Amino acid sequence: MTVLIKGGAVVNADRTFNADVLCDDGKIVAIGEELDTPQGAQVVDAGGQYVMPGGIDPHTHMQLPFMGTVTTEDFESGTAAAVAGGTTMIIDFAIPNPQQNVMEAYRQWRDWAEKSVADYTFHVAITWWDDSVHEDMGTLVRENGVNSFKHFMAYKGAIMADDEVLVNSFSRALELGAIPTVHAENGELVFRLQNALFEAGMLGPEAHPLSRPPECEGEAANRAIRIAEVLKVPLYIVHNSCRQSLEAITRARNEGQRVFGEVLAGHLLVDDSVYRHPDFEVAAAHVMSPPFRSKEHQDALWRGLQSGNLQTTATDHCCFCADQKAMGKDDFRLIPNGTAGVENRMEVLWHHGVGTGRLTMNEFVAVTSSNAAKIFNVYPRKGSVSVGADADIVVWDPEATKTISAKTHHQKVDYNIFEGMEVKGCASHTISRGKVVWAGGKLDVERGAGRYVDRPPYADYYGALQIQAERAKPVPVER
Repeated sequence: MTVLIKGGAVVNADRTFNADVLCDDGKIVAIGEELDTPQGAQVVDAGGQYVMPGGIDPHTHMQLPFMGTVTTEDFESGTAAAVAGGTTMIIDFAIPNPQQNVMEAYRQWRDWAEKSVADYTFHVAITWWDDSVHEDMGTLVRENGVNSFKHFMAYKGAIMADDEVLVNSFSRALELGAIPTVHAENGELVFRLQNALFEAGMLGPEAHPLSRPPECEGEAANRAIRIAEVLKVPLYIVHNSCRQSLEAITRARNEGQRVFGEVLAGHLLVDDSVYRHPDFEVAAAHVMSPPFRSKEHQDALWRGLQSGNLQTTATDHCCFCADQKAMGKDDFRLIPNGTAGVENRMEVLWHHGVGTGRLTMNEFVAVTSSNAAKIFNVYPRKGSVSVGADADIVVWDPEATKTISAKTHHQKVDYNIFEGMEVKGCASHTISRGKVVWAGGKLDVERGAGRYVDRPPYADYYGALQIQAERAKPVPVER
């Protein structure tokens, strides 16, 4: 299939320029002014619009078994919703149960994901440790294109990784040229606070943020950072929600440490007042971890994104409907944790970022696509409108407007955390692997058209780390 995008302004993370873009056989094959139209090519008129790399959401959970139920969104519906919003690749999570063989879990997620309509890849969670996990990490990196491993520092009694697991896994990741990622919350403190609040008669969703205060997140972020510092391994911290975790990241980066931070669109725009809504369904719909915070923390996170101390934006897309959330009607600890957002991430960030002057267009491309591609070592194949890159492109109409609603979204969930939000700037066309899959407000997707994306180890920052490690290598004293 050949697609010619004509008359737009190409916006990459580094520059903006006027050019046509020609896509053929799933790749970008030419960029230039006034390109000839090949016979039989589909022409996309991008006049007055921006031609940008398709979004990369580095944090989703499709078809996730969690807290006694399974998310309503599978890989087919979830990636379809993604492309409707301009996102052309997701990085999901294969999460073994404690004591479950890691390769077995990975293969299960690969099977589930085969029906994806757009490209996908996986972080793999390390939830326990023995020699088999050590070996499986090597197999995943060398043979399966995995270069990142997730560690939950929360969810005591389930998938929480203690310090021993962190040290073992971080060390192994360093050997393999992979990057550890962490969900930073002090699981022991959360467990204690949850039980104390419940015993005090706090049963509803309003107790959820009280059980996971910012201090729990800040402590865990700092602990993971310092473990990584000692081991001299890079670190990626997911869904930073508060000033305390951002301060830990900023301090480490100021000290020269290779630490990357992710922020969710929801944490930038939704505040903790939602948990005190009089309607249980509304309050419970917003239960996720870490929880939404006060506006003080939102302001700090925006500054972190502007300063470059937070490099990526994600959604933690994890859909549970009202009947599933009702499992915790009488006990907030049983409300399945998760909210949606993969369809709306780019449009809310454009409206509240570019539209307010917080972000330039080029910075928008960086935080929605290019930075994730660089950190997880698929750049410039992904995250770039350049010759030779995958033809994953969003044509962005800066004048288009919409009102976000669960009644009209494509996400397979009955609530939208951005319900009623009016945004200006939306995807007019989304192109995935060289095919127009979203145009005129309609999807044209094919089950299974998405492909698994191999991510090689040893991203560029590893070279710098290795030089530093060699220069700091201990030398015995000759006596």
